[in-house]
Amino acid sequence: MAINKILLYFAPSKRINMTEFTQIAWPIFERAIINYHLLDDVDQPFNNPYTEGTIEADLYRKCWIDTVQWHFEDIIRDPDIDPAEALVLKRRIDKSNQDRTDLVETIDSYFYTKFHDVTPLPDATINTESPAWAVDRLSILSLKIYHMKEQAERKDADEAHLEACRKKLAVLLEQKADLSTAIDQLLEDIAAGRKWMKVYKQMKMYNDPSTNPVLYGKK
Repeated sequence: MAINKILLYFAPSKRINMTEFTQIAWPIFERAIINYHLLDDVDQPFNNPYTEGTIEADLYRKCWIDTVQWHFEDIIRDPDIDPAEALVLKRRIDKSNQDRTDLVETIDSYFYTKFHDVTPLPDATINTESPAWAVDRLSILSLKIYHMKEQAERKDADEAHLEACRKKLAVLLEQKADLSTAIDQLLEDIAAGRKWMKVYKQMKMYNDPSTNPVLYGKK
């Protein structure tokens, strides 16, 4: 896809309908993935095409982080990688994971603000995960679909590989439809008071120098 077409692919930001949230999010994820692969370099600069402070900007950044980390994971599995380089890359993956988790919480704050005035019904239930963690899975799914499609169209692969990847791609596309429906239904249920909008903050102990014994033991 040419750069000029990428830039024209999306309509300007508008008020997001919560019952169609994934229809807004998915094209943003696709845009982040396509833009990353223009250079296909984990060290390329990050340029967010969306206005800072908007949910669109957060969604784009979320998928960008996921995309870079996807390629980190490819690189670190090189059996010939230098151990010193692998350690540096492992540290970058750790930071990327933390950035990803922080951004999920930011996106959940967006949803929490949206639904802050909703009074849950007496029989309201709690979902197994917050809306943003479901969106996190959708972002990663968009990467799986992009790369599986790439594998299903490889010119240097045999037919057995192509057919296997086509079958996997079909399953991923079905998963996309199911997950998108589930996310939109969850948001609709929260808006109607049928589900609680409840968020638990991260408690990653190994990143905290006060709870990781290896870190606080060095003091």
